[in-house]
Amino acid sequence: MSAPISRNSPSPGSPSDEVTQFDGAEALLRAWGRGLAPDPWLTVSEWADPHRWLSSRASAEPGRYRTERTPYMRAIMDALSPGDPTQRVVFMKAAQVGATEAGNNWIGFVIHHAPGPMLAVQPTVELAKRNSRQRIDPLIEESPALKERVRPARARDSGNTQLSKEFPGGMLVMTGANSAVGLRSMPARYVFLDEVDAYPASADEEGDPVGLAEARSLTFAHRRKVFLVSTPTIRGVSRIEREYEASDQRRFFVPCPHCGAMQWLRFERLRWEKGKPETAAYHCEACDARIEEHHKTAMLAAGEWRATAEARDPRTVGFHLSALYSPPGWKSWSDDRAGQGDGSGLGRGGTRVPQHGAR
Repeated sequence: MSAPISRNSPSPGSPSDEVTQFDGAEALLRAWGRGLAPDPWLTVSEWADPHRWLSSRASAEPGRYRTERTPYMRAIMDALSPGDPTQRVVFMKAAQVGATEAGNNWIGFVIHHAPGPMLAVQPTVELAKRNSRQRIDPLIEESPALKERVRPARARDSGNTQLSKEFPGGMLVMTGANSAVGLRSMPARYVFLDEVDAYPASADEEGDPVGLAEARSLTFAHRRKVFLVSTPTIRGVSRIEREYEASDQRRFFVPCPHCGAMQWLRFERLRWEKGKPETAAYHCEACDARIEEHHKTAMLAAGEWRATAEARDPRTVGFHLSALYSPPGWKSWSDDRAGQGDGSGLGRGGTRVPQHGAR
């Protein structure tokens, strides 16, 4: 005996049954169309502001990432975007200018938006492990868009280990510049070389670690991206200095709040009263007016990168940033005055006293 048909249930072949089938087919077509659509045309900075969250474990300013906090990093991050023709980005910088988080934004962008094989190199394997725990794990855990793409390490066959993170379409491998095995582990479309001035001269006696790592990207031709970052060490032997001087040598020009003259910040323009570092202020190179620390936020927001040389390789761009650009609340000009002689920016005999990132 067949089951009774409810008065409220449509009979087979009824008009309402046909509507249900049509709706299902339409939904399937919409989903298929979304899968065929190209990814939105985003830059790394456009991705970071809505998707990146900073963990209290890894940042002094936890919460949503804001590019406007370090506006000079926008152009650097965007040069790392797939739509930019640049292949090599060189960043010679001081400490506390936001370079590490910008590099992590690039990693997050690759995982979420432009997947591919990526190699991230620290000076040693131990530092790579520490960076993974302190920076990369919080990067993934605090950003929902990344957390759903990288399975937890405790999951079976997750592909998530201390030195490798698998995600749909790609993998992030982390290693040290002292490990030749790690540097030649795989082809890599993206190569992130952090603190290159701390790399050994040779990786396991197999050659320059920078050269070994970059060689992994050559098979990707014009689609590759290499990011070299470091605080400079000894003038004349510094890797990052050599790379920067071979680039187009971009400087971040900011306007004087008094006369509007655009200039890049130099330590010799920082002055203070003898014995009173708290009086440190910058003096405009055009009008010589005193620029106070509180002017810095507006100056940075209105700043722009300008090339000051012609690159040997047009596919390479170089950026330089001293500690003078550190955002308010991070490192003040009164801190920067340390080691600057008598306050004029000159040391004994009228020579400049070198500082990290001060070139």
